[in-house]
Amino acid sequence: MRIALITGASSGLGRQYARWCADHKAADEIWAIARRQERLEELKSELSCPVRPIPLDLADTKSLDELEHMLAEEKAKDPSFEVSLLVNAAGFGKFGTYADMTREEVDKMVDLNCRAVVDMTQIALPCMGKGGHIIQIASSASFQPLPGLNVYAASKAFVRSYTRALRFELRGKGIFVTAVCPLWVKTEFIKVARDTRNGHTVNHPFPQLTAEHVVNWSMFVNSINYPIATCCITGFIMRIADKILPAPLIMWAWEGLRRI
Repeated sequence: MRIALITGASSGLGRQYARWCADHKAADEIWAIARRQERLEELKSELSCPVRPIPLDLADTKSLDELEHMLAEEKAKDPSFEVSLLVNAAGFGKFGTYADMTREEVDKMVDLNCRAVVDMTQIALPCMGKGGHIIQIASSASFQPLPGLNVYAASKAFVRSYTRALRFELRGKGIFVTAVCPLWVKTEFIKVARDTRNGHTVNHPFPQLTAEHVVNWSMFVNSINYPIATCCITGFIMRIADKILPAPLIMWAWEGLRRI
């Protein structure tokens, strides 16, 4: 049996990847992982593909232990069991400078955006083989340091760097790996990001892409085993700018843009 392992499946990009998986029959069953069980049950009723709701908080390492045990049990029962698609879409950001953030906020960001991504990948890879696909949600924020969004941007730079190195390590194994680096996406991200002590360090996040566009484009990019999916021209320009412009210049440009 082939499963798709999708984190952050209760909303936003994770939910859209689950829809894509069902529409394209990319797996026999979707394991949908998120904290909000009621949202996962809604997703289960919505999709034509079988869905296994798994309510877990990936910021808690015990949740990863539980999931690893579940995968091992399935593999022991069915030697043909495999993870055909892993999507690490769980994550969040917070607007604000260091002075606006609590230690709990920054710790959770690092735990979910970085550690949980690595742990999920480590758990899934023993169940993956030739023809497997890995999607890691990074961000165009990963291409440069962003004051006022510093921890989030740094965490996504980690995801992008980790994904590129992982892709190199997996060469020859037939597993396609892509870091997805979109601009702002029309999801709950902005609402969550503003829920902090100073939620207006970024006044007007634009332009905003649809989740459907990001998912469709990134799955195409992954199908040709390309390492980075920027999902739009602006994101591509930011990626190139990161290679040729000094970081202080980019940060000063961002300092103006975020105040507009």
